[in-house]
Amino acid sequence: MASWQVQDAKARFSEFLNATIKKGPQIVTRRGVKTAVLVPIEEWERLQKAAPPSLKEWLLAPEPRFDIVIPKRGKLRSRPVVEFE
Repeated sequence: MASWQVQDAKARFSEFLNATIKKGPQIVTRRGVKTAVLVPIEEWERLQKAAPPSLKEWLLAPEPRFDIVIPKRGKLRSRPVVEFE
């Protein structure tokens, strides 16, 4: 993946966008630290479809979902009783 400094990405946005379309994701750095990624829309849509639903989407779904596995709880451990005088 190519890397662009934020000021270069801003100044040459058309080139930055064309590089994303032709070559794939492009990383934006600020002060040498990776900050963001520009991805082609096809890849973004693929990632969105592959992502699990958010809790909000899951709760507001028109039909109940039973494919969520709820782990079993562990055995409860009792705490020692501390007596104060």
